[in-house]
Amino acid sequence: MRRSLIPAAVVLLLSVTSLPPRAHAVAKEIIELQTQVSQLQDMISQMKQSNDERMGVLLHMVQQNADSLSRMTSQVTTMQQAMSSQNENQQLSGQMQALNDSVDELKTRIGKLDATLQSMQAQLQNVQNPPANGPMQPAGPAPTGPGGMAQNAPPAGNLAPQQPADNGGGAPAPPLQQTYQAALRDYNSAKYELSNSEFSDVIKYYPQDDLAGNAHFYMGEIAYRQGKYAQAEKQYDVVLEQFAGNPKAPAAQLRKGESLLQSQQREAGTQELRSLIQRYPQTPEAAEARSKLNGMGIRISPKPTAYHQ
Repeated sequence: MRRSLIPAAVVLLLSVTSLPPRAHAVAKEIIELQTQVSQLQDMISQMKQSNDERMGVLLHMVQQNADSLSRMTSQVTTMQQAMSSQNENQQLSGQMQALNDSVDELKTRIGKLDATLQSMQAQLQNVQNPPANGPMQPAGPAPTGPGGMAQNAPPAGNLAPQQPADNGGGAPAPPLQQTYQAALRDYNSAKYELSNSEFSDVIKYYPQDDLAGNAHFYMGEIAYRQGKYAQAEKQYDVVLEQFAGNPKAPAAQLRKGESLLQSQQREAGTQELRSLIQRYPQTPEAAEARSKLNGMGIRISPKPTAYHQ
């Protein structure tokens, strides 16, 4: 029995003596694991801090972009409002020009009707009160028709509506008023090609009518808006040279001066604006010419007082 106990005791002793190294190894592994966990926690904390900082930077950049976008949107809105206002002003200016044309046309018609009425009254007075020394004679030689029959002479001056120019037996001339009003409507609607063609018809078929001067002016305006300044100057020159009494003459000279300035012809443009101020000193165009020259650093004397009769 003693012999059987000895091996068991040896085994137990060996097992007891081997326990401390294993416990030490386990403890070391636990410490290493704890160290690694601590390092991972530190890395996670650092990554979180870095992500927080980056997120803050991103949020700041997003906020800056949002502010920039808001400012750009506001600027675009302001520009759109300005462009809309400019278009409205341009349309209103075109409507005012059309209204001025209508007023000028009515004045011309009234003047012609008044002259015709005065001529008719004079003729009626001569019929009712013939001269005592003999039968009434016409003031000048009356034109005669076939067979020597006398015809009624037209009243003095350009009182009768102008007949359309001879178009060589082609298509009949279009009505003056409808053609001109259609051209004016298309001009105000920015249909420049169509309007230019219609104004050309007015000039072609009624070259001596007062509305032909207006047509030349508006053809110059169309060329000016399209940047064709040399072509615009030619149309304005026709108004100034052939229709000097036309109400559009001051505006034509102002626009000619501006066309020259746009063409980098400063001296010629300045001279044209000075000429406008001298020829039409009391007009709004003269005031605009003074303002433009003053803005260019060219001093112009104040607006002269109105003439007294």
